[in-house]
Amino acid sequence: MSAKPLLIELFTEELPPKALKKLGEAFASGIEASLRSDGLLAEGASAVSFATPRRLGVRIDAVLSEAPAKAIKEKLMPMLVARDATGAASVALKKKLTSLGREALIEGFPDTTSGSDSIVVESDGKAEYVYLVGRAPGRTIALGVQAAIDATLAKLPIPKVMTYQLADGQTDVSFVRPAHGLVVLHGDDVIEASTLGLTSGRITHGHRFQGANNIELDTASRYEELLRQHGKVEPVFAKRRNMILSQLEAKASALGATLGSAESYADLLDEVNSLVEWPTVYVCQFESEFLAVPQECLILTMKTNQKYFPLFDAEGKLKNQFLIVSNMELANPKKVIEGNERVVRPRLADARFFFETDKKTKLEARIPDLSKVVYHNKLGTLGERVARVAKLAGEIAVLIGADKARSERAAMLAKADLLTLMVGEFPELQGTMGRYYALHDGEPADVAAACAEHYQPRFAGDVLPSEGVPTAVALADKLETLAGMFGIGQTPTGDKDPFALRRHALGVIRILVEQKLSVDVHQLLDTACAVFPTLYLGTESLRKIALAAYFYDRLPNYFRDLGFETREVMAVADSNPRCIDDLPARLAAVREFAKLPEAASLSAANKRVANILGKAEDAGDEINANGAVREPAEEALRAALDAVTPSATALFAGSDFTGYLKSFAALKAPVDEFFDKVMVMAEDKAVRANRLALLSDLRTAMNKVADLSKLAA
Repeated sequence: MSAKPLLIELFTEELPPKALKKLGEAFASGIEASLRSDGLLAEGASAVSFATPRRLGVRIDAVLSEAPAKAIKEKLMPMLVARDATGAASVALKKKLTSLGREALIEGFPDTTSGSDSIVVESDGKAEYVYLVGRAPGRTIALGVQAAIDATLAKLPIPKVMTYQLADGQTDVSFVRPAHGLVVLHGDDVIEASTLGLTSGRITHGHRFQGANNIELDTASRYEELLRQHGKVEPVFAKRRNMILSQLEAKASALGATLGSAESYADLLDEVNSLVEWPTVYVCQFESEFLAVPQECLILTMKTNQKYFPLFDAEGKLKNQFLIVSNMELANPKKVIEGNERVVRPRLADARFFFETDKKTKLEARIPDLSKVVYHNKLGTLGERVARVAKLAGEIAVLIGADKARSERAAMLAKADLLTLMVGEFPELQGTMGRYYALHDGEPADVAAACAEHYQPRFAGDVLPSEGVPTAVALADKLETLAGMFGIGQTPTGDKDPFALRRHALGVIRILVEQKLSVDVHQLLDTACAVFPTLYLGTESLRKIALAAYFYDRLPNYFRDLGFETREVMAVADSNPRCIDDLPARLAAVREFAKLPEAASLSAANKRVANILGKAEDAGDEINANGAVREPAEEALRAALDAVTPSATALFAGSDFTGYLKSFAALKAPVDEFFDKVMVMAEDKAVRANRLALLSDLRTAMNKVADLSKLAA
């Protein structure tokens, strides 16, 4: 059975640009998956997705007219039910076979055959059952296509559904946007299908202004060719994106400029790509006087409001030129360029007005107004929160060696830019504008930096605050949020984390670990809770325990994301270490230790020791090094441990955790011999106490870097 290309296109009004990419991918994958499940795709068939502002489509290169017949074996009913008193087919069986279109199998039951179908009686070990065995015809392409369209449209990730009326004035249908055309071609043939009040045909439509309105498709395989040639439409999302990117890069290069980092404009590129069908890039400019405004403001207004691409010089400074992506390819684009320049000018003028007006009021003068803004109905105003963060920042500054007074000053100023005109218009600039205004007010550089950097890290992979004052304020801001929300019982549950507490906890972890701050975590959490004196009293102090548990629960996720295995992370983090700055070094040491040939045996022995000591503690046994030695193996292990300890201690003091763990490889033989020849839980209490003390010393020494028992299988 020959296979031919299949094209399905749904032509619509303008689709939501931020959803177009996902809609296109979902439409293509849904159609392909449905046809594949029906057996209508030839071996090796592949699909191409189409998505433009006014169409969703897919072409699959090898689709069968009819799926191959399938072997079937269907369990019908127990033999007792299938046979009547005379032994013939019962009424129940007749009804079942008739519903399946197998009436010919009724006569001669149970030994009947009709064509490729037959009745088979088999036992499942408990009772006999009647089965229908044969071959079922494959699904036709018409049925398969209709089912695929129906199933795919029902599952599309539509952000918001529209309900609209069809031309008959009576029927309402619902879709992401009104649909106006449906193309279904199998090779040269139109396949009958319908959806959203449309029936399939072979007519598609070109560019709204520059292409042919109606384009008759002679065959499915020429869809892209005809759309590009006659319609001025590039239907493939990725190819259209590359068209835009190559033009952007060429124009920028010709101007001696750059577009910035690829990450900075990737989302904008996808969005603009979803607004055009035949993209053309033009160069525009604005008055250089606007460059006196912080470039972040200009960049944001150009990208967010106008969908323009800013240009930068080699030092990363904004130029007064920008690129636009038009849906019109014109010989003389003068009017398009002038129109866009005219539109952006008021936006930039607004930004300049906001900036100049904001500078007239110092950040310090805005602090009292923070008390007029409610932060949380149980945690007071934003002014009260700022006072708590400032107090906490000062205490953290002492712990990390930063300037206390400047940390407190920075924390008091850090939220003041929330009351400025610029941040009111562009909330994304909070912190960024605080830095600019603080510098304008004559604040120290690190205080100004803290106004911006105390939000960092905002997300996974984001940069950390610079050391000193910004770090103190960043830690204080995050810890105050954690302590406050836990204090009022607003803890994350399941997938819900409305106050981003996971992000705050991971931010604290990243700062402590990656800046190598040797600070007691428990002291940090206690200090944060202390700024809420009424929230952590009496039994409510349990919330402090919950906060600590929540914080330490984030550690394994952080280190697993760095590539460490679960057992390695458990070995160093399960004990809730007071300082976490050296955990990466400890994890690296554990990984190196695990490579030693002695590692498995020592880890298993360590686990055995932990079990023995745990049972002894539960039983109330004394653990006392009283010198009551009875066995040579016991003496040998003690001697070996005493011999290793001095050099190992020196390695640990120098933070050579790998060398420390490796030094205990020498204990494998005496440890193995000890467990082979010594009964730890001896009847003599003095002997037992001495042996337990030896094991306790062994475990303490070996587990200073990590709990090696966690590595045991």
